Amino acid sequence: MPHPPLPGTVRSLQAVEDALAQLEAEMPGLQHLHRDLFSYANAWAERHDAVLDLAPASIRADVEARLRRIGVRWGLADGVRMTGQFPALKLPA
Repeated sequence: MPHPPLPGTVRSLQAVEDALAQLEAEMPGLQHLHRDLFSYANAWAERHDAVLDLAPASIRADVEARLRRIGVRWGLADGVRMTGQFPALKLPA
């Protein structure tokens, strides 16, 4: 039977979840506040690193993956943001 997590571990995991939720909530304002890509990317990097620093080693890879998905959604990481283009008019055959 697995041992229950230690209270400090539970607090660490909750701190990471809270930080990720806060980051998600701040992204629209962050994008609006930083109008040039360089300052937007710097603001993202600071928050990204702060969240990652909270993550215990046991979940670090999962947190990195979640941060990457957030970055992709907001145009700050490489990844597919669109699945296809649809022409407005059909071209003649």
